[in-house]
Amino acid sequence: MRSIRPSFTVRRGRSAPRRTSPVLAAVALASALALTATACGGDSNDNADGKPDASATSGDNGDGKIKIPDDIKKKLKEHGIDIDKWKDGAWKNWDKDDWLREAEDYFNPMIKGLWNPDRMRGANDPDKGVDENDISGDQGVTDPTPQPVQARAVRPSYHANAATSGKVFFDSPKGTMVCSATVVADPAHPGKSNLVWTAGHCVHAGKKGGWYRNIAFVPSYNDKGMTNEQVQTASREQIAPYGVWWGDWARTSQQWIEQGGETGGDGASYDYAVIHVTPEQGNAGKSLEETVGSALKVNFNAPAVPKVQSITATGYPAAAPFDGQSLYQCVDKPGRLALNGLDPTMYRIGCTMTGGSSGGGWTETGSDGKPVLVSNTSIGPATAGWLAGPRLGDVAKGVFDSVSKKFAGR
Repeated sequence: MRSIRPSFTVRRGRSAPRRTSPVLAAVALASALALTATACGGDSNDNADGKPDASATSGDNGDGKIKIPDDIKKKLKEHGIDIDKWKDGAWKNWDKDDWLREAEDYFNPMIKGLWNPDRMRGANDPDKGVDENDISGDQGVTDPTPQPVQARAVRPSYHANAATSGKVFFDSPKGTMVCSATVVADPAHPGKSNLVWTAGHCVHAGKKGGWYRNIAFVPSYNDKGMTNEQVQTASREQIAPYGVWWGDWARTSQQWIEQGGETGGDGASYDYAVIHVTPEQGNAGKSLEETVGSALKVNFNAPAVPKVQSITATGYPAAAPFDGQSLYQCVDKPGRLALNGLDPTMYRIGCTMTGGSSGGGWTETGSDGKPVLVSNTSIGPATAGWLAGPRLGDVAKGVFDSVSKKFAGR
């Protein structure tokens, strides 16, 4: 979640200045290997067709070393990336000149065992607190500030009561970070989705930075609802009973890449992302949806605010007074929040959830009586009390479709 002051302030990982880079070839290694690398492709106007610019698949020859074609390795080295060194810690180099930022440059090698219990427990919410005063650029569209709605704890097990929810972990220049996320249905793979929905600022730093690293999803994190004290000594299997799923491809909006910032509301109306994941450990061929038993449909034509009776926001708030170990929800009738006269109006609800709940799914009841995803947590004031999320329209559908179509034939 990003916090707000007069100019709106983003609570996320810090970022580096923008750079323009050449297209990075996709590199895909089998998920059984110790390292998996992929890159995404798309055009610059968010009407992506989901086709990578190039791809190659390779493996190792039994000596544990990564083997990829020399031409692809050369292109990676143009970005300062040596695949053989990456898993040994080279990913910790956040030199701004080598920080991949363009849509086609997504690069997230799987490093088995990296997300151990200590790293997951120690991950911070990617937010920073600021004071809220007014909302500039509102142009009379914004509804009155909603009354705070007390977040209520989801009853364990989370798998039984909120099966599609989980945490996204990632590394930023400031350390390990965490957001919330949702398993969503993939029309290209009915009943077998490997897609996750979260906030754009949970995968990409925006206009002054690039793609975050080591992005992974943990469904039903702390499924049994252990206390913070109990979590400190819990095993990986207890914390992540349904496994760790690495983001082998991702997209956010081009608007977020070009406009999203640590301070200012720019890009907030387009602050969403879709991640395609693959299991770190063998999963008997089961998809993420089959593993958790559910996936939410996404509504890219959700009703306008006056017609929405209730929205439920779900997430793992990590900033005080919460500790990030438990799942919470807020339910409220949404109002409108307008950041400026050019960007789409956002949903806003009363909610006391704090940083760490960023990216968590917002649902309403669909025409069939079942919950559908209509937004995700994006921004909120440092003092808590309300949250805002983007309405999902054509741009969001373009982001989603580009990821779905990329894997449609696999």
